[in-house]
Amino acid sequence: MRTCKIVFMGTPDFAVAPLKRIYGDGHEISLVVTQPDRQRGRGMAFTPSPVKAFALEKGLRVYQPQSLKDEEAKRTIKAENVDYIVVAAYGKILPAEVLEAPKKGCVNIHASLLPRHRGAAPINRAIMEGDTVGGVTLMYMAEGLDTGDIILKKEMPIPEDMTAGEYHDALAALGADAISAFLAEENSSRTPQDGSLATYAAKIEKAETEVDFTRPAKEVYNKIRGLSPYPSAFALINGKRYKLISARVGSRTGAAGEVLSASKAGIEIACGEGSVLITVLQAEGKRAMTAAEFLAGNSI
Repeated sequence: MRTCKIVFMGTPDFAVAPLKRIYGDGHEISLVVTQPDRQRGRGMAFTPSPVKAFALEKGLRVYQPQSLKDEEAKRTIKAENVDYIVVAAYGKILPAEVLEAPKKGCVNIHASLLPRHRGAAPINRAIMEGDTVGGVTLMYMAEGLDTGDIILKKEMPIPEDMTAGEYHDALAALGADAISAFLAEENSSRTPQDGSLATYAAKIEKAETEVDFTRPAKEVYNKIRGLSPYPSAFALINGKRYKLISARVGSRTGAAGEVLSASKAGIEIACGEGSVLITVLQAEGKRAMTAAEFLAGNSI
């Protein structure tokens, strides 16, 4: 198998699977670029990104610039003189000088079937919008937002009970397959995107995570699973805020927001059309609990 010299750029868990595959395939990873360590957890300790943790475990060189617009960052990446820069959820826009640095191009692993769901939150939005088919796209990066020419796509079905977390893990593995296949063959295929078909997956804002029970049950259900496990949909129960971790579509009707039943099977709440059954929820600062565990210490 031919090998390539690569700068890999990525930050969260989604990027670890493709990095691991590239490393396992024997390509030369000359540099791993990831976001600076962030303060996390109750102790607010500085914590490395998942990509950095894997890179250090394998003895790979790690670079964490504050900004890619910095001249030193541009020089550092250009000096690697690589075949490809491979990007997976890095988290920052690449300036033109970085895009032009590799000999053969910057290749991005995007978690949707472009041009659908361009943007920051394609995984959450696909589930929230009830998509039944999803996948990943490999594309050559351009200066626009996910507008570059498509190299290849890999599709997968999205079961109606799949959460965003489960979809994330499946796409990470699919992205690893896609980049592995591309680097093994280095096919020259590139298909321009049809911008007229583009949709945008905007970043999830905190204000939109509250459940609106006046909406139809299927829409409410898709929102809950589309935000599970993170950042999580929420609702007020007995005046307290609870994250809604897991649910399913119910079978009863009533006034929107009315609690129709509360049992070990779940807490059934009426929606604008139909109802949803909340099966797992989480109070602020507490662990997630089943409806049975919640009802053992609370009444509605």
